Amino acid sequence: MELSQVTPAVWQLAFPVGHVHFVRLPDGYALIDTGVPGSAPAILDALTRLGGRPEDLRHLVLTHSHIDHMGSAADLVEATGARVLAGAVDAPFIRGTAPEPQPVYTVPERTLHEQIMAGFAEADVRPPQHVPVDVELHDGDTLDGWGEPVHVLHVPGHTPGSIALHFPSSGVLFPGDLVATAEGRAILGPFNVDREQAIASFRRLASLDVEVLCVPHGEPVLKGAREVLRAATPENDWV
Repeated sequence: MELSQVTPAVWQLAFPVGHVHFVRLPDGYALIDTGVPGSAPAILDALTRLGGRPEDLRHLVLTHSHIDHMGSAADLVEATGARVLAGAVDAPFIRGTAPEPQPVYTVPERTLHEQIMAGFAEADVRPPQHVPVDVELHDGDTLDGWGEPVHVLHVPGHTPGSIALHFPSSGVLFPGDLVATAEGRAILGPFNVDREQAIASFRRLASLDVEVLCVPHGEPVLKGAREVLRAATPENDWV
């Protein structure tokens, strides 16, 4: 898998579905999302390429509960001992103590979902293993010890407990699946449990001062991300 540097402290590991991101910490690395089940070997290999050891992976931040984001968390916890952080509202879905709400598909989204599921079946992707959540995150929380303050935003709509991470000092935003990119544009991510809520959350992220946008689906925006987000028309996507 291709490992590319996005900023001096951020790297993207690209997967066919669901990119993950490493963030360098003063005492190791954090990983934002974990890919589909079976992705752990590629993630650990990338960590080695960054000069890290398994025990250097300190935190796994799950932006939400979907299979391509929490899918390899349990394997990575077993291999590294990393702590799992996730939005408080999605934590029961990640732990497996409550059923995950299902998206409400538009017609184009349903077609895309069927294609993705067919690809998962062909690749024999196994169901995700639930994992304990060590730290439940809430809107307004700040992650300390990351080299700079990291602001947590609760951005519901894609899932009830989706979160985004904003690094205001360096202008980096991890929006989770609320935002994707295509053909140089920022678009609303598909497969939302509440489309109108997702659009409102998208607009909230577009109001931030952001230079770099690290998305799980599509190419990162390496400069001028605020303008890209503000030019978006999420209400017109996937209809």
